[in-house]
Amino acid sequence: MSELDLTYTEIEDDLRASVRDLLAARCPAPMVIAVYDGDRSLVDGLWKTLSTDLGLAGLLVPEEHGGQGATAREAAVVLEELGRTAAPVPFLTSAVVATTLLSESRAETLEQVATGERTAALVVPWSTAPDGPVPAVRADGERLAGRVTSVAGALEADLLLVPASTPEGLAVYAVATSDALMTPLISLDMTRQLADVTLDHVTGTLISAGAGPAVRRALAAGAALLASEQVGVARWCLDTTVAYLKERRQFGRVVGGFQALKHRLADLYTGVESAAAAARYAAAALAAGDADAAVATAVAQAYCSDLAVLAAEEAVQLHAGIGMTWEHPAHLYLKRAKSDQIALGTPGRHRARLADLADLPR
Repeated sequence: MSELDLTYTEIEDDLRASVRDLLAARCPAPMVIAVYDGDRSLVDGLWKTLSTDLGLAGLLVPEEHGGQGATAREAAVVLEELGRTAAPVPFLTSAVVATTLLSESRAETLEQVATGERTAALVVPWSTAPDGPVPAVRADGERLAGRVTSVAGALEADLLLVPASTPEGLAVYAVATSDALMTPLISLDMTRQLADVTLDHVTGTLISAGAGPAVRRALAAGAALLASEQVGVARWCLDTTVAYLKERRQFGRVVGGFQALKHRLADLYTGVESAAAAARYAAAALAAGDADAAVATAVAQAYCSDLAVLAAEEAVQLHAGIGMTWEHPAHLYLKRAKSDQIALGTPGRHRARLADLADLPR
């Protein structure tokens, strides 16, 4: 693999501190849990603060188009912090996936997304892998018809980027969310609720023709940076569990002093650190346009997806009875980790992709 600097810069550390402080003040666990009871009042206000006040909607957008001109390295830092709080905001779907697609096409729409004026979502199933088939609606001129299931970020978006089949190949059209029929789904992870999107011969604006490679690059960027969110989930699980076991007493002893639990936490610690290294490398390779970016993404997703689920499972189990309750936030992280495990390609899909990239038999 290539030699890339994986250390965090002062700017990245400052960005992390700003996002962490804001989330600590504006995204408490009880308000996130309330999302599962149908109270989504947290979502719009929190996203407005992050996207507009902190400028995160345009983090990956060049300055000449109204953005911050940052790279995937900075976006990875933001996603680590969003993962640590299971924040119910569309940063990954809008500021990463949709923005990566728009950066190769319409400047006006990109500027609107960069400033937080609009929020966008790519209309593909959330499980779509970067190298997998891309479901597309039918296009008859500028009229679009079809249905796409399990789309992430669509409920928070006011602009849909819709892949459509045309005689010339795959194209992407922009459609106002108000013109589509949105069917919210009861999702495992309600902090990133999915929706079915139905288009009944609605008019779209052509964003990009011959868009197959651009869509795949957007999905690849999402997969690479999803690993950083998974690291954030895993770190919260590890840190919270260690803190709890240092206080919990059983049989007159601190529970964390039992050797069997020490071994489990040590194994989890090494796993989290390994995941952090893999995710950091994927983000750095993506930011540098490195030739190893595809390999780094496949490695990060194959490893971080499973590790985040393991960390969440350990958090629930090692918190014992309290970890099984609705009031404790451990379930938020288990649901986010499990949902992320199948997002943008399963670990098995990424291992198969890695085998192809490395010319290994499978």
